[in-house]
Amino acid sequence: MDTTTFSALAEPNRFNIVELLRNGPLSVGEIADRLGLNQPQASKHLRVLSEAGLVEVQAIVNRRIYKLRPQPLIELDNWLETYRSIWNERFDRLDEYLLELQSKENKKSDL
Repeated sequence: MDTTTFSALAEPNRFNIVELLRNGPLSVGEIADRLGLNQPQASKHLRVLSEAGLVEVQAIVNRRIYKLRPQPLIELDNWLETYRSIWNERFDRLDEYLLELQSKENKKSDL
């Protein structure tokens, strides 16, 4: 797993930009307006996201349109999947343990 994705998403404004782009491509100006950033700040964050491979840019005349790149997010999801299986196993064991405790409690109350 490439830690560049985590580093890029760790900054709240960059995370919020990724959240905005979930709904579709946006220009730098639209991103800046929606997040209350000035355009140079938004451009700086978008450059970091672009270098991390999370977004791609398309130049249309003098506008830059940014959209999400799915591949880094797919890789992140695949990495997280290994932890999901661990947690699911632990939750399954917890369920079994709780049922066992409940069964013991029911047997005690029947006495």
